[in-house]
Amino acid sequence: MLPFFPSETPENSMTKTPDSVSTKPQIITGKARLAGVLGWPVSHSRSPALHNYWLRRYGIDGAYVPLPVKPEQFEAAVRGLQAAGFRGANVTIPHKEAACALADELDPSAQRAGAVNTLVFEEDGRIRGLSTDGGGFVASMDASGISLPASGRALLLGAGGAARSVAAALQDRGLHVAVTNRTQARADSLAAVLPGLEVVPWETWEAGLGGYDLLVNTTSLGMEGGPDPMFRPSLKAASHKLVVADIVYVPRLTPLLAEAEQHGLKTLGGLGMLLHQARLGFREWFGQDPVVDAETEATVTASL
Repeated sequence: MLPFFPSETPENSMTKTPDSVSTKPQIITGKARLAGVLGWPVSHSRSPALHNYWLRRYGIDGAYVPLPVKPEQFEAAVRGLQAAGFRGANVTIPHKEAACALADELDPSAQRAGAVNTLVFEEDGRIRGLSTDGGGFVASMDASGISLPASGRALLLGAGGAARSVAAALQDRGLHVAVTNRTQARADSLAAVLPGLEVVPWETWEAGLGGYDLLVNTTSLGMEGGPDPMFRPSLKAASHKLVVADIVYVPRLTPLLAEAEQHGLKTLGGLGMLLHQARLGFREWFGQDPVVDAETEATVTASL
């Protein structure tokens, strides 16, 4: 599991208003620390809005930029960022497993999940890979007051990098985790590295929802600009206790979450996971453990 960082620390406990931060100029000099987010696509990402807000809030000389990179150019892009003096980068769809393969050193969460969403470039040229998605997801659940039975059951849609990290984190919470994916071979591969993971055929998962306490969409289905932005599966078979989560946060209310609300089910959007998973990377690159609070959420929400 990822280390837990409290939302307030003595040195950063003072809360500023959004206006006080938004009017502060960003400091970018010739010595600026640089980081970014690698993805394809990456236009949906609100990580630049989040990290640059934190840079202004703490008066740090630095910048965080979007980096659209095709899969076949991923390694070349990472090596180029290293050569250009970047401190590291976040990694989003579809590069998380490639990032894991490229890293010279993996933290325990990344080793277990086989996926990386945060790269740290060390001064000696090594690349350290971290997995903060799972920790960010459970921190978002906790912050939203969502509690599940100790031996509850969770079903994850998707078998990519985010699914790997979230599945591992939920297993660490004591949940029985199942995964379903349109390409079952990928789900089978995930089950092979996470003992105890159940694989459910894509064609049957909707009918079996009555047996689960948590449903999590870890794919880009339902994402604005994604392959299927209207993804809205049936939740007719769900029990009244089902919590429906979507790691997609553009749009804020995805079709899946809208369907869940229509059925009166409790929901969890993807913005909280984004905010909480970002803290570790920011601390690694910029030397400050940032606060996730109402101001932070309001700032990123305003960019949606």
